[in-house]
Amino acid sequence: MDNRMISVTVWKSGGQYRGFAFRGHAGYSEDGIDLVCASVSVLALNTANSIEAFTEDVFEQELSEDGGYLRMDFPEGVSDRTSLLMDSLILGLQGVEDAYGQDYITLTFKEV
Repeated sequence: MDNRMISVTVWKSGGQYRGFAFRGHAGYSEDGIDLVCASVSVLALNTANSIEAFTEDVFEQELSEDGGYLRMDFPEGVSDRTSLLMDSLILGLQGVEDAYGQDYITLTFKEV
């Protein structure tokens, strides 16, 4: 994968969310003022924090020190609240992808 693009993968099983991963940096502009990276980072971290704060769902999380990797897995499935938070995350990511293009962010769904 190109280091200058954010790749987002969302895993689903039978229509239910099973996890997601964010990899890379957008490369839209110089580090520290990259609007695409900042937008995606806010969406990702807010979703992870909201799932932890507002649901009882069990998750496993992995985060890199440099901010270029975040993964959350839901080994026991998700509640309606987490499903809504994930729908909101995807809506936001699709908006960023539509605004800035697939040169900077790609969103992929995989059935597991």
